Amino acid sequence: MTLFSQFNLSDEVLKAVSMMGFEEATPIQEQAIPAALEGRDLIGQAHTGTGKTAAFGVPLIEKLQRNVVSVQALVVTPTRELAVQVAEELNKLGQFKGIRTLPVYGGQEINRQIRGLQKNPQIIAGTPGRLLDHIRRRTIRLGEIKVVILDEADEMLNMGFIEDIEAILKETPAERQTLLFSATIPIAIQQLARRFMRDAKLIAVRSQEVTVPNTEQSHLVLEERQKFDVLCRLLDTQSPDLAIVFGRTKRRVDELYEALNKRGYSAEGIHGDMTQARRDSVMRQFRDGTIDVLVATDVAARGLDISGVTHVYNFDIPQDPESYVHRVGRTGRAGKSGMAVTFVTPREGNQLRAIEHGTRRKIARLPVPTVQQAIEGQQRLAVEKLLRIVESEELTFYNPLAEELLQEHSATTLLAAALKMVTKEPDSTPVKLTEEAPRWTNKPQQFPREGFKNNRHNSAGKPRPTGRGRRPQK
Repeated sequence: MTLFSQFNLSDEVLKAVSMMGFEEATPIQEQAIPAALEGRDLIGQAHTGTGKTAAFGVPLIEKLQRNVVSVQALVVTPTRELAVQVAEELNKLGQFKGIRTLPVYGGQEINRQIRGLQKNPQIIAGTPGRLLDHIRRRTIRLGEIKVVILDEADEMLNMGFIEDIEAILKETPAERQTLLFSATIPIAIQQLARRFMRDAKLIAVRSQEVTVPNTEQSHLVLEERQKFDVLCRLLDTQSPDLAIVFGRTKRRVDELYEALNKRGYSAEGIHGDMTQARRDSVMRQFRDGTIDVLVATDVAARGLDISGVTHVYNFDIPQDPESYVHRVGRTGRAGKSGMAVTFVTPREGNQLRAIEHGTRRKIARLPVPTVQQAIEGQQRLAVEKLLRIVESEELTFYNPLAEELLQEHSATTLLAAALKMVTKEPDSTPVKLTEEAPRWTNKPQQFPREGFKNNRHNSAGKPRPTGRGRRPQK
């Protein structure tokens, strides 16, 4: 066990860490912080929820100077949401040292960001497209950059940002420190490391299984037309506090959350075509518990740091093992248990086996829940709700009315009626979902076992394009 007080940090950083509730370092923090403080380039293989933002944030804040006017550090992230979350955490870590972080991303009015940049933040956290936009406008100058952090590099690769990342790195000084964090380390990431990093230290923090150990993982085999009714039954039998349902496309997300609302569930959707204001509103509602079910695409949900998610449902099977890892990583966090269920159609057996191979874990098969099990699940919830009211509520005001009713009806009849009233019975409102064709890459993910050795900065050669699929909005 390593405490943050053992890292030889300044009082300002230690005070911020303490206020954020950090005391004992996570495995990735324990290894990354000392190496980063020494000025080493490093590659951290760790998933969301392992504390990787603080793993690079603590040494970053420690090393930067408050009174320098130019931008000193750059954090590149795949999504708007992650850029905002990283900026929020870095601003908390830097609050007593006076180190400020500004998020920049597509979808936000650029003049507003320019005004923020004129206030001389020490750190910028941004998405590749918007960062390049500012670089071309000369509103961001990277000549004095000391540290560059590539966060969730594998996802930026999957989203087709590899050339943008290279263009950004070429604008920074060759002697900079570079920290790269990624849940997986595919060949293209290794190539990027060799070209732009110096004698990078590999820190691989993962359990024997690649996916989150606190998450119970299972799958159901069912036809496409059965999926929605089975999802509803699972929501009724498992009664998640907060659940995320992953769909393959934006159309799927829209149809799913609208269908869930028709069936009486409190659901909202999030995907890349929604305005930033709408996405922020949905995420606020989900974090507050105003809605119980968030339906999302992989891109929209990438990097979201949401506490309290108890269940993840893969309505459509993920396109590759690393996507599965990222989805499942939304639950089972901070030492809490979680549950992840993947829907698999009969023709998707090979995809499931590839995920099991890539994650080095057998995913148990569940029987399809019945309507009767869904009813029983809701009845159990109703009983629990009544007992909570009995234990915690002041009922004296209702006693005279209860005694009057007992003169006309038996206690069993009245209690049965009360249970029926508070029980959410299965809803058979018809819904229609458009079938989505699978989009799969057959090659299982391989995980490297060794680090990366010295290679030149800013080499001129370009690797082959590696981005998959349609490039999302900046």
